[in-house]
Amino acid sequence: MEIWLEHLLTMLALPKFGLSTVFVVSLISATLLPLGSEPVVFGLIKLSPDLFWPTILVATVGNTLGGAIDWWMGYGAHRVADKYAASHTHAKALQWLESLGPKACLLAWLPAVGDPLCAVAGWLKLPFWPCVMYMAVGKFLRYLLITTLLLYVFPGKFPMWSF
Repeated sequence: MEIWLEHLLTMLALPKFGLSTVFVVSLISATLLPLGSEPVVFGLIKLSPDLFWPTILVATVGNTLGGAIDWWMGYGAHRVADKYAASHTHAKALQWLESLGPKACLLAWLPAVGDPLCAVAGWLKLPFWPCVMYMAVGKFLRYLLITTLLLYVFPGKFPMWSF
């Protein structure tokens, strides 16, 4: 098992496989697994400043696909959750999500609640593509904001706005 993990980590090492690493980590971190992609995004941008925009976009796509996976997991888990339908908190949360509709997926970037939110959106059968669009907007803004703030806190040579 350790050899497999070491091989995986070597394969995903920055900067050799930088954008693919960002994609995989961003995708996995958007599922219900507790993993943060921001350090990987920041690390690649610090190592390769010219990859600022590609890194932000790849992280957004990976994280949005992870959110879409959460949506499908929630959609498929609809019957399982029926046993919790009697809970007052559950009913309030569902009512809130149903009232917001796909716009609730703008909050998919939030730690701890964002990923389950995507799953619940699927469980509620909220429209898939509008949910994915709102997830993408929220996640893009998160990566842009966090990375820009980290670069401000840890300055160095960085052509941030060059294309």
